[in-house]
Amino acid sequence: MRGISRTSLVEVTRRLDDNVLASAGTAQSGVALGGELFEVVALLGSQHSLRRWLADQANPAEGKTELIGQLLETKVSPSTVIVAGDVVSAKWSGPRDLVDAMERMAVYATVASLQSASALGELEDELFRFQRIVAAQPALRDALTREGVAPERRLSLLENLLSGKVNAATTTLIGEAVTRPRRRTLEQALDHFGQLVAERAQRYVAVVRSAVPLSESQQSRLGAALSRTYGRDIHLNTEVAPEIVGGLSIQVGDEVIDGTIAGRIAEVQRRLAG
Repeated sequence: MRGISRTSLVEVTRRLDDNVLASAGTAQSGVALGGELFEVVALLGSQHSLRRWLADQANPAEGKTELIGQLLETKVSPSTVIVAGDVVSAKWSGPRDLVDAMERMAVYATVASLQSASALGELEDELFRFQRIVAAQPALRDALTREGVAPERRLSLLENLLSGKVNAATTTLIGEAVTRPRRRTLEQALDHFGQLVAERAQRYVAVVRSAVPLSESQQSRLGAALSRTYGRDIHLNTEVAPEIVGGLSIQVGDEVIDGTIAGRIAEVQRRLAG
């Protein structure tokens, strides 16, 4: 959670849950709120002076809430104004952390209707599968990321690809990753949103690469073992990588557990060289 204040993040998340999402009512409401919050993220991203003033702890919280309210009240729903006001009035270490926090609230709102572990897990799977599809199809990736292509055309292409195949929350997050990745590659943006969904579900994501597909039983045992190791539920994203010679390669956050034959050989070579 890079420089973001954990205390501030916990507080704005609690207020999001108690004051806004509790009365959202429908999946459409959460997705709509998330979409408007993403627009606020885009606004802050394009206005350097604005986000710097809002992140300055020397400025009064009441003034920040009033300013963001004046900017948004005729353009978005009251719920969005409330959430944005809560975020800007909290204490952040800098402008980027403020924008990151607003983006988190946008993701949390978008997936608000998916409260069960299975529903959130399905969304994570959909993001991961799309990420793998993009990686395997350079022409598609180019069409979605090429400079000069209007955002509307990219969203139209996504609609044709995803309509009826994924839920609305997934479509919203993929659309945001494609049109406004915030200096990330498309793959990085998709991975980032997947991590935020896992964070919302209070669990970690493990990317597991193996030479052959793992059975459901193997995945269950591996997930249980990783959960015991990390002390938190683990969601597995599995990928078949034929180039792996035996064993598994597992990545949890920045930590890589390389149990492949190639990985063990490389480790021996590093020790010999040392």
